[in-house]
Amino acid sequence: MDWSIISFLEYDFMRAALAAGIAASTLCAVVGIYVILNRIVFISDGIAHAAFGGIGLGYFLGSDPLTFGVASALVTALGIGIITSRSKVSEDTAIGVFLSTGMALGVILMSLSRGYAKDLFSYLFGNILAVTWFDVGTILVLTTAVLVLVILLYKEFLLLSFDPVYGEAVGLPVRSLRLLLLSMVAFSVVVLIKIVGIIMVIALLTIPCAICRQHFRGLPGIMVGSAVLGTVFVTIGLIISYFFDIPSGATIIITASATFFVSTFISR
Repeated sequence: MDWSIISFLEYDFMRAALAAGIAASTLCAVVGIYVILNRIVFISDGIAHAAFGGIGLGYFLGSDPLTFGVASALVTALGIGIITSRSKVSEDTAIGVFLSTGMALGVILMSLSRGYAKDLFSYLFGNILAVTWFDVGTILVLTTAVLVLVILLYKEFLLLSFDPVYGEAVGLPVRSLRLLLLSMVAFSVVVLIKIVGIIMVIALLTIPCAICRQHFRGLPGIMVGSAVLGTVFVTIGLIISYFFDIPSGATIIITASATFFVSTFISR
């Protein structure tokens, strides 16, 4: 094996993995800071796990699992948002119901399909090395769409994140904006399932933003810094996993987590 740092780029699948990681890092940077500011990390985790039900259905029907995963994540996001705003059911209760139902359906449906164990491991813990250039294109399209939405609704999302009560008082459609934000989170979660898996999806969505929030004040600065950090984490994780033959997704998250603890220790 060639032990030079850039030797892993000799392989097309590694180049595709790196490109997907960079695109996903940009997406996480834009969506992740809103997840933290709006305190919906647990909702994001619930969406990620509930999406497994759609993935299991797609795999059972012999169709593209991630297409059904997107639909499942979107239904979950909107379901949680609508139920908690229009009923007496608490947010954490709704999340728990959707999360457990999605996971249970996914496990049952995948157990009825061939190749259950192998694909279950892949979706739970991710397999960035299996990303194709078509997947990279899909992630880029989604990232571009989210960037456009954030640019067009920057002030509205800012008000939603810091003072939704005042926003509602001045006529801001707070409920609709929150549902739109949850939908953006849902799409991002499904993309990250391909990168790091369901179990670790929240880490890549929040850790880079959490680190940058310790050192930057402005929202644009946090987003840019998070995108750069995410790219660094993905690159280092891929290099380490390539040379030591260990899972890429877990390596990326360990790299991000270690940086977070160091940053927290040295920051005031």
